[in-house]
Amino acid sequence: MFYFIISTLIDFDVLLILAAVIPAIILMIVVNRLDKLEKEKPSMLLKMVLFGILSANLALLLEKIGDTVLCVFVSQEDKLYNILLYFLVVGLFEELSKYLLLHLGSWKSKEFNCQFDGVVYAVFVSLGFALWENISYVLHYGFSTALLRALTAVPGHACFGVFMGIFYGLARGYKAKGNKAAKNFCKLLALLIPAAIHGAYDYVASVESQYGDFVFIGFVLVLFVISIILVRRMAKKDKYYPAEVKDE
Repeated sequence: MFYFIISTLIDFDVLLILAAVIPAIILMIVVNRLDKLEKEKPSMLLKMVLFGILSANLALLLEKIGDTVLCVFVSQEDKLYNILLYFLVVGLFEELSKYLLLHLGSWKSKEFNCQFDGVVYAVFVSLGFALWENISYVLHYGFSTALLRALTAVPGHACFGVFMGIFYGLARGYKAKGNKAAKNFCKLLALLIPAAIHGAYDYVASVESQYGDFVFIGFVLVLFVISIILVRRMAKKDKYYPAEVKDE
C-alpha cells in the first residue's frame, strides 16, 4: 500500500532510481560514522563515489573484452567457462577497475593520513560502483530487483570494499615507513582478495542445485558477518600514519 501511494506521487522511474540509490547511501553513512579519528571531507567522499561510477563503466568495457576472449578458448557449455567467467572476467576485472580508480583518486592525496581512510575510500568507490550498476538493473527489472539487490549485491560490494580497503590502508602505511616490498605485497592483496571473494560470490549465486539458494544465503551471511567484524575492528584500531621516510 505504501509503495502504491508513493508511486502515484512520484514519477515511476524516479522511484526506481531512489530504490537503487538509497541502500548504497545508507551503507556510506554507516561506514563514514565509524570513522572516528578524523572525518573525511565531503568533497573527497563525493570524489570516491564518482570514481566508483567511472570504475563501473571501465569494468563493463573490460568484461566485454574478457568474455569475448574467453569464448574463443572455452565453450559456454563447459563447466570451466563459468569458473573462469566469474573469477577472472567478472571478479577480477570489476575489482581491478575499482582498485585503479581508488588508487588514482586517493593514493597521493594529503587527506589519506589515517589507516581507516583506506577502508572508507575503498567502500565508497565500491558503493559508487554498486550504485551505478544498481540503477541499470532496477530500471530494467523493476522494484522487486531493487529489494533483492539491497539485501545482497549492494552490501556485497561494500564487503568487497572492506577487504580491499584494509590492505590498501596497510599498503599506504608501509609506504610511509619506506617498506616498498610490504607496500607492494599489500597492494596486490588489496586487489586479489576482494577479486577472489567477488568471484566466489557470483559463482555460488550461479550454481543451480537442490541446495543452491541455501548455500548462497549462507555464503552471504558469513561474508557480511566477517566484514562487519573486520570494519569495526579496523575503526577501533585506526591511527595516523607516521611521517613518511621518503617520497616515491
